[in-house]
Amino acid sequence: MRMVLKSNNPVVLSFASDVLAQAGIESVIFDTHASIMDGSMAMVPRRLMVLDEDHARADLLLRNAVPEAMS
Repeated sequence: MRMVLKSNNPVVLSFASDVLAQAGIESVIFDTHASIMDGSMAMVPRRLMVLDEDHARADLLLRNAVPEAMS
């Protein structure tokens, strides 16, 4: 799996995950529990992960859907 987006914003992560799901790309959010343990502060950003073979397409979709979150 590869990271396609890293954010502390749960709304951005949820939207990005939905964009990918609508395109038929499965995604998983990593580090949710670590973020909760630190009080959901900015210390541990959550990572949106996709399969290696979906990464290029997912990256393109998210650059169009949430360009401000992509770095």
